[in-house]
Formats: sequence, structure tokens, C-alpha cells
Amino acid sequence: MSGHSKWAQIRRSKGVNDARRGQLFTRLGREIAVAVREGGGGDVNANFRLRMAVQRARDANMPMENIERTIKRSLGGSEGAALEEITYEGYGPSGTAILVQTLTENRNRTVAEVRNAFNRNAGNMGENGCVDWLFEAKGVIEVELQGHDPDELSLEALDLGADDVEPTNPGDETLTIYTDPADVEQIQQALEAHKYTVVKSERTMVPKTRIELTEEKVSHQLMRLIEKLEDLDDVQNVYTNADFPEAFAASYGE
Repeated sequence: MSGHSKWAQIRRSKGVNDARRGQLFTRLGREIAVAVREGGGGDVNANFRLRMAVQRARDANMPMENIERTIKRSLGGSEGAALEEITYEGYGPSGTAILVQTLTENRNRTVAEVRNAFNRNAGNMGENGCVDWLFEAKGVIEVELQGHDPDELSLEALDLGADDVEPTNPGDETLTIYTDPADVEQIQQALEAHKYTVVKSERTMVPKTRIELTEEKVSHQLMRLIEKLEDLDDVQNVYTNADFPEAFAASYGE
């Protein structure tokens, strides 16, 4: 995931136009609606899934009035009632694995759009189960280093029950901590109680092994495929087991 994350950060830093921002807010609104429906109501203090969805919306600068309006409509049953969560699987260039998580009220439209994105961008859509075994559900927590020693913080996170910690590089501003999905809230709260600043926490899919891409052309083909998938209205998240060299990620779109 580290390579994909670096590319995603670079892509965000290049700016988000109004159309893409509106699409992002729609996607985040759907996530909030399903969190209300599936997570147990509209109270962020009692519904952890909703709390994470609201946090992601705030991180994307979604106005608070939009968030509150979405929660209110969801509680009334008019928002998100028909949405289904469906995951599609496939392959990108060099045999890389891809998971595509969607929220849709029209599965026929969504599967056609996802298949078309694969076919037009050097990929192949696969059958259910073809690559999901290459991933595992994890909780991911990002903590600001803020002058903290990464090794000490890593040991403390492990003592608090984390499964693993991603090695840091010089200049990194955050430490990425992996947990059991069921423990992400507990460990986040423990870290905050120890006065660490948590900048992000979520449940996600992490590859068990990664494929390191060594050709810039192949890297850019895969980035383009992921970008086209992420641009589909019904797609919430795209995961890959590819590891993009940072230089290839930085040169994408130049």
C-alpha cells in the first residue's frame, strides 16, 4: 500500500478541480449514509464507522452542514437505503492484483463501468475470489511524529496491541500503524491518551505481499487504471498489491 499511498498523495497535491471535488463529496456522503445504516445510528460517539466516515469527510474539507444534512437524511431513511456494498476483483499490468469496493443502487451499471475501465486500461476484470486472498482486512492508524522517536513510538504502539508498524524514512512526518480491524478504535484512543496526534484511522485492505514495479511505463499504466476506476461515481476505494517507486509516482502525468 505504501507505493499507492505515495502516488495518491502526489495526485492530491496537484489539486482537485470543482467537478472532482463534487464527485468526492458525493462518495463521502454515500459512505456516511451507509455508516449510519450499518453502524448503529447517527451518533458519532456511539457509531465508530460513522466517526471514521465523518473524519474522512472533514479531512477532504467537506462542509459540516453537508455532513449533518446527510446524517439527518440517512436517519430518515431517504439517504443510502438502496445502496449495496459490492467488491469487484481483477488484474492490472504485470499481473498486479486490484480490489474495487463500490456502493451502488444499480449493480448492472456499476459492473459494466468497472469492466470497461479494466478493459480500456491494460487490465482484466476477474471472477469473485480471484485476488481477494492476496489481501487482508486491517486497521490503519497514522500518527504525527512531531519530533517523537519513530522506534520508541513503534514499540509503544506494539505494546498497546498493534500488529505491525511500517518502517519510516528520513523526512517522514507520520508513522503508519497496522492493527486488527476490531482494535483500531481502542488503539487509537490509547495513543491519544498518551498525547500522540492521530491524523487518520480507518479499516482498509492491505496486501499480504507486494509486487515491486520496475518499469516506469508499467507503473504509469497501472496508475492510469486505478485513476479511471477511482473516477467512477460508484467506486469508494481501490486497492492494489503494487509497490510504485516514488520517482515513478512523481513523474505520472508529467
